[in-house]
Amino acid sequence: MGWVVGHSYIVYAPLITGCTTIVFEGKPVGTPDPGTFWRIISEYKVKSFFTAPTAFRAIKKEDPLGNFKKNYDVSCLKHQFLAGERTDPPTLMWLKDLLPGVPLVDHWWQTETGWGIVGNPIGLEEFPVKPGSATKSIPGYDVRVLDTNAQEVKPNETGSIVIKLPLPPGTLPTLWNDDERFKTSYMNAFPGYYLTGDGGYKDEEGYVFIMGRTDDVINVAGHRLSTGEMEELIGKHPIVAECAVVGIADELRGQIPVGFVVLKDGYDIDKHELEQELIQMVRNEIGAFAYFRAAAVLKRLPKTRSGKILRGIMRKMADGEDFTMPSTIDDPVILDEVKEVLAVRQIGRAYSSEGI
Repeated sequence: MGWVVGHSYIVYAPLITGCTTIVFEGKPVGTPDPGTFWRIISEYKVKSFFTAPTAFRAIKKEDPLGNFKKNYDVSCLKHQFLAGERTDPPTLMWLKDLLPGVPLVDHWWQTETGWGIVGNPIGLEEFPVKPGSATKSIPGYDVRVLDTNAQEVKPNETGSIVIKLPLPPGTLPTLWNDDERFKTSYMNAFPGYYLTGDGGYKDEEGYVFIMGRTDDVINVAGHRLSTGEMEELIGKHPIVAECAVVGIADELRGQIPVGFVVLKDGYDIDKHELEQELIQMVRNEIGAFAYFRAAAVLKRLPKTRSGKILRGIMRKMADGEDFTMPSTIDDPVILDEVKEVLAVRQIGRAYSSEGI
């Protein structure tokens, strides 16, 4: 088993079940090339491999056609697990082409829950994979989608993802020495339900689609829009390796979405031309009311060491708000790169012509 994220699944669980674990420390690219993962899988005969989707996006950026995989025999790989963040459909489809016949298992859970809330229960019952979905609720979890009035929404309608009480064994029963804060944070918003803080929807077959934190739902002139949906659209552009969409403050509309994209290596395009193409993609699929008017190109996105994009920090930078450098940031220098692009493009309140 190979794993590239958390110690609980690196050490404890595999030892309990008698598995051999391979721990990889470092980046999947440039050490010495984008074939590092494939080399490790081949050399150590890895059967199940876990990593965050952002790792594969990094590989896709430098090796869009997956040529480095051709140098290794990875026929030993039986399951590819994806964790830590939502697996965007473009990355999933890229992996599907590279690993034909290998189940691509996305799943969703939280530190507070201790184990998977939604997933594809390999060994119990394997379901067909739907791009963009973490599959179905794991036995023990009653996952619902509620609107602001605490009413269940119809299939394919977005809302707040919640878990109907009681929670199953193994989940967090409270916060250390602070029962009241636990209730306020997780239980009070929708009485009878645990608030996950994530938004999304369920389809007619019960597949759960996590679209991002509810904080990532922005209000553009009265329209509640999912930045995750915009990211999914932008990620379909053939030369975009990865992207992030954040809502920044706007005096007229309240908030407006701004895209930040990283391009695949080996592609050259006029940045203004690319921006117009992305704007048109969002306009065609969502509508002009989304007011997506800016897409800036970055060398890389600011992330934590586990691969989560620091969207909140980017938003605060654009809005001119104070922020604390997270201790988990992968490389603090990335924020200087973001600041430079914001200033050059005059994006956000902090970089408007009037300044702040």
